[in-house]
Amino acid sequence: MNGAARQLTDVRPVVFTAAVLLLAIMAARADDRAIISRWYSALLVADRTELADLLADDVRIKLDDLGVVQSKQEFIASLDEWKGAVAGAAIRHRIEKSEGGVTTVIACYDFPNNDMLMQETFAVSDNRITASSQAAIAETCEGY
Repeated sequence: MNGAARQLTDVRPVVFTAAVLLLAIMAARADDRAIISRWYSALLVADRTELADLLADDVRIKLDDLGVVQSKQEFIASLDEWKGAVAGAAIRHRIEKSEGGVTTVIACYDFPNNDMLMQETFAVSDNRITASSQAAIAETCEGY
């Protein structure tokens, strides 16, 4: 085998390994996107069962504007109040970026009497949300 053929043979396993890793990363990102879509669908109807399934047991949910950090149990307990607030609302979201296991989302909460633009982050591991933060960007969704 000549030198060029030997180099090509030596490179193939590396290229194959890189391709497999890239596909795994893309699949993980697709899974994260699916989890985040499930999150907003469940949040819109205050679906306790679905939201509890999406959250890791040791999750921390940080509501920056309120200065509150909630555990999974505290978040689930707050859903009765949230259910009333979200009645008749819509939530639109788009993923801004996903890097280092953290996905940043811009979400417009269209409540019946007002709307609010939020930046939210989600850390996802093993198909569960392990951390989330939420901060207001604007008091309207203009420009969403």
